[in-house]
Amino acid sequence: MPLLAPDIGIDLGTENINVYVRGRGIVISEPSLVVLDRENSHTVRAVGDEARFLYGRAPDTLIAVSPIRNGQIADFDIAELMFKYFIRKAVGVSYLGKPKIIVSVPCGLDDVNRKALTEAVRMAGSKHVFLIEKPFAAAIGTGLPVYDPIGNLVVDIGAGTTDVAVISLGGLVVSQSVQVGGNKFNDAIADYLRRECSILVGSQTAENIKKDLASAMPLDEDRTILVRGVNQLNTSAGTVSFSAAQAHEAVKSPCAAIVKAIRWVLERTPPELAADIMKSGIHLTGDGARLFALDRFISESLGIPVLLARDPGDCCILGIGYLTENIQLVTPQDKRSRPTLK
Repeated sequence: MPLLAPDIGIDLGTENINVYVRGRGIVISEPSLVVLDRENSHTVRAVGDEARFLYGRAPDTLIAVSPIRNGQIADFDIAELMFKYFIRKAVGVSYLGKPKIIVSVPCGLDDVNRKALTEAVRMAGSKHVFLIEKPFAAAIGTGLPVYDPIGNLVVDIGAGTTDVAVISLGGLVVSQSVQVGGNKFNDAIADYLRRECSILVGSQTAENIKKDLASAMPLDEDRTILVRGVNQLNTSAGTVSFSAAQAHEAVKSPCAAIVKAIRWVLERTPPELAADIMKSGIHLTGDGARLFALDRFISESLGIPVLLARDPGDCCILGIGYLTENIQLVTPQDKRSRPTLK
């Protein structure tokens, strides 16, 4: 029987959770969703992919819960159950020693929520818990020289939060976290349809519209699709024509909020690091960065080059994976020696 469980890295998101196991790579990428018995909240019926399949299809006796909201624990007990499920699924239960676990968190997470998250992961089966800010992990996953005396500006756009940080010499110099992300784009589209078209749609329909039609910049050729939902005037099924121009109008506000957060960070960045950023550009990561033309919108708004990562949704877990493979980088006694990223 092996004595020590392998170290684990967790990219904790509002919508999805990715798990990296040392020596094995990414082993889990599933929704951070739990389905419980409504009468007994400690009875777990499904977690992750199984819970997503049941979401919206379950009877009244079951309830779907997302214990993570905007990068914070919304329900401690359910979060602990979810962590325990994913840890056991990733490494099993045949080890005598508990694993060390690295967890990504928004850079604006306060001490109370940091302590709650650390305690939930520890009680789920961890020996030591290390919290790493999402933009720092994403910068490593992108391949940026985070341990060099060079300014790197990373914008990580997740489902619930957008984290903006200037990174240099292995730490965050200036950072800002705002509760704007992919879910805000979806909500903005759904609100626009309700307000302007009198049609009610679900989050999945809004997500599909965002992927198919929405753009941060006006399109040269206006496309149109048919959207099916519930007509709120007579509560019957209805269909409306929805254009790319309308979708752009809907997502303008969340896009502007992201630019505002980046500008806030830039205004507080030391001049030498700001010069590095003007030269190397802004690096976009996270699934929310996939919104069409968002990189061009940010670039034109700020006058700085913007680079979209090749696989923006995987940058954070790849960075967490690098730290998991080199666990000495996050232990206090080894902070003075930093290897060069390859």
